[in-house]
Amino acid sequence: MAPAGTARPAAEDEEDGGGLRTTLTGLTTRGRSFLAAGVAAAICAYVLGQSDLLRVGLLLAALPLVCVAVLHRTRYRVAGSRWLSPSRVPAGSEARVHLRMDNVSRLPTGVLMLQDRVPYVLGPRPRFILDRMEAGGRREVSYRVRSDLRGRYPLGPLQLRLTDPFGMCELSRSFSSGDTLTVIPRVEPLPPVRLAGEAKGYGDGRQRSLALAGEDDVIPRGYRYGDDLRRVHWRSTARYGELMVRREEQPQRARCTVLLDTRAIAFRGAGPDSAFEWAVAGAASALVHMLERGFSVRLLTDTGTTVPGEGADGFAGASQESADAAGLMMDTLAVIDHSQGGSLSRAYDVLRGGNEGLLVAFFGDLDEEQAALAAKMSRRSGGALAFVVDSDTWAREPTEAPKPFDRAGERLRMLREAGWTALAVPRGVPLTELWRETDRHGSGVGAVSGRGGRA
Repeated sequence: MAPAGTARPAAEDEEDGGGLRTTLTGLTTRGRSFLAAGVAAAICAYVLGQSDLLRVGLLLAALPLVCVAVLHRTRYRVAGSRWLSPSRVPAGSEARVHLRMDNVSRLPTGVLMLQDRVPYVLGPRPRFILDRMEAGGRREVSYRVRSDLRGRYPLGPLQLRLTDPFGMCELSRSFSSGDTLTVIPRVEPLPPVRLAGEAKGYGDGRQRSLALAGEDDVIPRGYRYGDDLRRVHWRSTARYGELMVRREEQPQRARCTVLLDTRAIAFRGAGPDSAFEWAVAGAASALVHMLERGFSVRLLTDTGTTVPGEGADGFAGASQESADAAGLMMDTLAVIDHSQGGSLSRAYDVLRGGNEGLLVAFFGDLDEEQAALAAKMSRRSGGALAFVVDSDTWAREPTEAPKPFDRAGERLRMLREAGWTALAVPRGVPLTELWRETDRHGSGVGAVSGRGGRA
């Protein structure tokens, strides 16, 4: 069985100072009974003067003590390892945890009970009974974990209960190493559509050429071995007395910023089916989709923070580092939580000083002030697409009547008038369906509703 990741060998037992005294506390009821019977037989033999009874008493008392000594030596000669397959899994999917125990001593072990510590959200605590392991033997077991909630969950440390062949002593051993399972948001595969502002990055909106062709730079440079002689700039060559060639314009990549609103006051409810979790999963889907299309993508939150290690223009797509970039952003979204701020001003400051590019935003509830601030964000973007989640709609039961005043509709109107392609997000509508609506109104001015009607 080939591990999907690097197997991490467990460290030695955490508590080494107890020695035999710690091992003696692991005597079972059988072991204590044998020890007590041996001591009692020895006392009776001394009082009655029976040498044969003394031999029986010494045998009864020595047997559990010998088992303790053997188990004390064995406890430091069992190695354990764990690896995950995979170590990063979408919410609602299963991962498998592989455990391996190696008997590195020259003595066989007794029956072993193996137990791994896992958070309760991943499922019940797994327990395994391992038969007697011969010297140099190996046992491998595995179990599955699953979580509907994204996050980073520690696994371990691994606990092992050792017993001697006679059942005189049991000893629990805890390894010091552990692993971490990262549960990332669900990613929906989005259809390739022509988005507003994409023409400024690609011309025809397709991944035909990642570099934008442009006019040659008027400033020539010195000739280098391998340069095409057709690019020799003869006027500059005559001026400087050496071969000069025309520079090619530096490749330029289409940019996309995905803005995620994390304000606690903008979302209601909790759990995997809440509005906030939909927004996080939507941002993850948009990021992966844009990376696959060759955009330079960056993730921005309402607090103005981005992903650690992100460049000035974000992570570059359609490159060898694309998978690593997606992994970094998914790890960030796996642990992202509500912010305590109530304004989008920090995100607006970041976008105001940036360059033009596509802006995809996932907003929660917007009051009049925040809607006006969000409307101004589209001024520096080549195209702006907003998914606005109405938490009142998500929190309301299907049988309840909607409120007479549609505040969410008023906020959408403000965004559309500012140039956004703004879509309402009703409960239960997948992002794929909403994403297709942008293909029908790709100009960025014609707005659509969440159900597909024209505004």
